Amino acid sequence: MKKLRIAVIGYGGMGSYHFNQILPTERDLFELVGVYDLKADRQELAATAGLKTYKSQAELVNDAAIDCILIATPNDSHKEIAIAALQAGKHVVCEKPVTMNAQELREIMEVAKQCNKVFMVHQNRRWDPDYLIVKELVNSGEIGDIFQIESRVHGANGIPGDWRRVKKHGGGMLLDWGIHLLDQILWLVDSPLKNIEADFSYILGEECDDGYITYLTFENGLKVITEVGTTNYIKLPRWYLKGTKGTAEISDWDLSGKMVIATNAEVAAPKPIQAGVGLTKTMAPPSEEATVTQNLPKGVTLTQSFYQNFYDVVVKNAAPIVKNEEVLKVMELIDHIFDVVDKHS
Repeated sequence: MKKLRIAVIGYGGMGSYHFNQILPTERDLFELVGVYDLKADRQELAATAGLKTYKSQAELVNDAAIDCILIATPNDSHKEIAIAALQAGKHVVCEKPVTMNAQELREIMEVAKQCNKVFMVHQNRRWDPDYLIVKELVNSGEIGDIFQIESRVHGANGIPGDWRRVKKHGGGMLLDWGIHLLDQILWLVDSPLKNIEADFSYILGEECDDGYITYLTFENGLKVITEVGTTNYIKLPRWYLKGTKGTAEISDWDLSGKMVIATNAEVAAPKPIQAGVGLTKTMAPPSEEATVTQNLPKGVTLTQSFYQNFYDVVVKNAAPIVKNEEVLKVMELIDHIFDVVDKHS
């Protein structure tokens, strides 16, 4: 089996993670070649790891021995590097967000087509086990037809890193984590968007958003909330789904959670409970016979990892799991969210 020789531009957190954690599990498909990074300490780190270090980006891009290039640099540099790599005859994997806006991605897609080279975006959160459980819940109908989805990631550490705080580099949490949450939702929901509302958080005083929230309504009636927060000392559940037959919750990435499903058994009306200084039947817990609590399903299975699929796309002309047209829809949505917020600010 032919191995693809791959090198990385940008040996920071994500670039080194690909080389040290992800790609080593695919050594039957890829040979790890070398690295270029603007920072000398990262060059030294790569050399210590036994990787070839290139003196310049151009030297790496034009190395005829390289088949593929991984781009893991700040967001505003992705377009320039991707186009140079494609025109040099390389296949390209690009970290997310792929570009600063949808138009930049369209330009890359056109160059990839002209050069007949593969360009794929590392939207790795499509493989998250919590998301695959949600995908199964939507597909299976275990809690009925789902009419509301809430997808959140919360933390209290502020905006990570350095350039992620800088607007010109594509910083901010909508482009950092929102790109994942929105990609997951658009890959999940087979219906056009009908309405989009959004708001940003600037609590930390940075020039980029330290959090955001969107309210999406699809033409099939589904309502979706996505939210990223970096000033949340108490987290809300990672996922909360409401269906016509029940409710499901996934608390965190440890996959803790449950489903509560209506039995449709004939039961007595609920008795009023004391709620604050009043009584309520509406908010009283249902009787034991009215619902059943179940474990979450295991989740749908994706038969290939990202890099296994990338290899097959390059070598066997297979269909990509992450299609550029899908990523383009996400970028168009993000462009729209920025416009919505700007108009109301």
